[in-house]
Amino acid sequence: MARFTLPRDIYHGEGSLEVLKTLKGKKAIIVVGGGSMKRFGFLDKVESYLKEAGIETRLIEGVEPDPSVETVMNGAEVMRDFEPDWIVAMGGGSPIDAAKAMWIFYEYPEFTFEQAVVPFGLPELRQKAKFVAIPSTSGTATEVTAFSVITDYKAKIKYPLADFNITPDIAIVDPELAQTMPAKLVAHTGMDALTHAIEAYTASLRSNFSDPLALKAIDMVKVNLIKSFEGDKESRDLMHEAQCLAGMAFSNALLGIVHSMAHKVGAVFHIPHGCANAIFLPYVIQYNRVACEDRYADIARTLGLKAESNEKLTDALIETINEMNTELNIPHTMKEYGITEEDFKANVEFISKNAILDACTGSNPREITAEVMEKLFECTYYGNKVNL
Repeated sequence: MARFTLPRDIYHGEGSLEVLKTLKGKKAIIVVGGGSMKRFGFLDKVESYLKEAGIETRLIEGVEPDPSVETVMNGAEVMRDFEPDWIVAMGGGSPIDAAKAMWIFYEYPEFTFEQAVVPFGLPELRQKAKFVAIPSTSGTATEVTAFSVITDYKAKIKYPLADFNITPDIAIVDPELAQTMPAKLVAHTGMDALTHAIEAYTASLRSNFSDPLALKAIDMVKVNLIKSFEGDKESRDLMHEAQCLAGMAFSNALLGIVHSMAHKVGAVFHIPHGCANAIFLPYVIQYNRVACEDRYADIARTLGLKAESNEKLTDALIETINEMNTELNIPHTMKEYGITEEDFKANVEFISKNAILDACTGSNPREITAEVMEKLFECTYYGNKVNL
C-alpha cells in the first residue's frame, strides 16, 4: 500500500494571501526569517488579514538560514507560552522548516530532537494547532511537503525531518512574494526545484501520481528559470508554481543522494542548498544512470531533446543542466565554488559517511557505500567524469 499526501488546501495566484481573512481561530503565531517580509510589507499584510479574521497574533522573527536546533526549541517555548491554534510561517524554506519543527515540540514538549529525526516516526500533530505555509522563494516547496531540514551546528550535520504529519494544512502560493527575490536566490532556488523534480521522477517511491507532477515541473523550470533569473515577471510567477509542483512530487516520491550530499556540505562548508544541488546534480545523474537511464531519457524527451538512444538522451540532459548552471552563474565544481583542497580533504570522509546516513539516501535509485560516496564527492570537487 502506498500513500499520496498534500495540503488540504492550496491557494495560488495573485491576491491569494487574502485567504487569511477567512481563517477561524483565536490565536496565531507568525514565524518569519531575516526581515525581507517586513521590509516589503508582507508581514503587515498578514497581521492585518489575521486581525480582520479576529485572530490575535504573536511574532517569532529572525529565523536564520539553515535553522538550528536551538532556534526550533526556543520557538517551541514561545508557542507553548502563547498557545496558538494556528501557526503561520512565511518566507523562504528556513522559517517554514523551522516552524514545522517548532510545531512538533509545541504539541509534544517531552519529545526529543533525536526522536524527531527518525523518518516517519512523529506522534499525531494538530492536537493544538494547524499550519499555514506562505513561501517567498521558488525552490524548497516546503509549503506542500512532509519535510523540514534542521541543522545541528555542534555536530555539523543537517537533519531532514520526514513525516506526513508536518505537511501543512494550507499552502498559500502567492507569486507577489516571489517577485522580491534577488537574482542569485532565483538561480539557487530554481535549481533546487529542478533537482526536486528530477530526483522525484527517479526515486524509489515514484508513482503514477507523482510522475506527472515531476515532469510538468521539470518542463516549467526549463522554460522559465533563465527568464526569471533575468527579471521577467511572468516567468517568475510561473516558477513559483513550478517549484510547488516539484514539491508535491518529491514529498510523496522522496528524493535521492543529490540532497543527501547537499545537506552534508551545507552544514560543513555552508554552500547554499540550491547551489549545492545544482553542482551535484549532473554528477549524480552520471552515477545513477546505470539504474534508471530510461527515466532520465524520459526527462530529456519531455524537454524536447533529441537523440537516438537512452544513453545519448541522458548525455544531453546532463549537458543541458550544465548549460543552465553556466547561464545562472553557478559553479560546476566544489573547487570552483571556493572550497580549498585542504578543507575538502579534511572533511570528505566525514561528509561522505553522514551523507550515507541521510534520510534521502534510502530512496536513491542506485545503492551507494560510504567509500563510493567519497569517490563521488571527489568527482564533484575536481570536476572528474563519474565512472563508479
